[in-house]
Amino acid sequence: MSKIPLTVVGAEKLRQELHRLKTVERPAVITAIAEARAQGDLSENAEYEAAKEKQGFVEGRIMELESKLGSAQIIDPQSLSQDGRCVFGTTVVLEDVDNGDEVTYQIVGDDEADIKLRKISISSPIARALIGKSGGDIAEVQTPLGIREYEVVEVQYL
Repeated sequence: MSKIPLTVVGAEKLRQELHRLKTVERPAVITAIAEARAQGDLSENAEYEAAKEKQGFVEGRIMELESKLGSAQIIDPQSLSQDGRCVFGTTVVLEDVDNGDEVTYQIVGDDEADIKLRKISISSPIARALIGKSGGDIAEVQTPLGIREYEVVEVQYL
């Protein structure tokens, strides 16, 4: 099984979700199933069917999280060799070569990616173009509208 890269913060969020599912969601679903079962005929019991469906979702998500955490490679950006290159976990300040706009992204694992929080997946085209680049380098990114160029302004190990 291949390792799944996660930042320390991302791994902690997955652990918290797993804990919530096991301690809050799972017992609530078990209670809902028991209450629906007490109403009698299960063949026409919508509450029972809904509770069983939710139980399937909760158990599936628990298995998924346990698998991800079990195969996770947790990377702390602050412990990386700070040689100025873009690697997993680094925060990168970029300048669009065409219009001069600056944007800051953190390169994270697939499960942590959230563009609203400026966290991009390691498997995204822009992150793949940035890996190995240092301040002053130009990264060419293939987009649906063609190739865009970004200059790496700064690489931070936060």
